[in-house]
Amino acid sequence: MYRMIEYRGFEIHVELSHSAEDLYDVTFQIKGGDNLRVMGERGGRIRLRNGPYTRRWAYLIAEVAGQASIDVLLGPLATGSER
Repeated sequence: MYRMIEYRGFEIHVELSHSAEDLYDVTFQIKGGDNLRVMGERGGRIRLRNGPYTRRWAYLIAEVAGQASIDVLLGPLATGSER
């Protein structure tokens, strides 16, 4: 299963792979932006630890991890602004 989330000019690509009944391993990859080259393996897929997860949790955790990674690159959002 696959989902793409846009965040602050980047794309967070989330991919789930079935590991057990109703459980999934999850990876995410960040694409776009000029600052991508400073991330490990030049934007390679990152596997989330401590899984497997249910589908809902897998997407949520990958989205939050991707957003946090982008926030580290760009710095925090200005106060009062969203996405």
